[in-house]
Amino acid sequence: MPSPEEAPVARLATVDANGRPHVVPICFVLEGDTLYTAVDEKPKRSRRLKRLANIEVDPHVEVVIDHYEDDWSRLWWVRLRGVARIVEDPHAVELLAAKYPQYREQPPAGPVIAVSVEERSEWTASPS
Repeated sequence: MPSPEEAPVARLATVDANGRPHVVPICFVLEGDTLYTAVDEKPKRSRRLKRLANIEVDPHVEVVIDHYEDDWSRLWWVRLRGVARIVEDPHAVELLAAKYPQYREQPPAGPVIAVSVEERSEWTASPS
């Protein structure tokens, strides 16, 4: 299985005050047991994002990093479960910029979501 850290995109799942799930694709970076993602400059309806509001209500989140291709023997996924907090973190922005050339050109304005990973589970179609 290739390194999940190298995957270009993941999906962040949060839950709103009524228990309804909300899932969005994210750019991310992992450092140790912390996953970072930031609010960036891609077009959005508002800077007050649903994921941020949901984290304020319930900080428990899950992130899925996966790989798909037509050769199903190469499929894999990693699920991270943890507690998120909303922070201003220049170090996280630097880490994201090191992974994504777009962020070097236009660093995310933030805020940053930092997820303290408490549980990790993974699956791969291939035993190697």
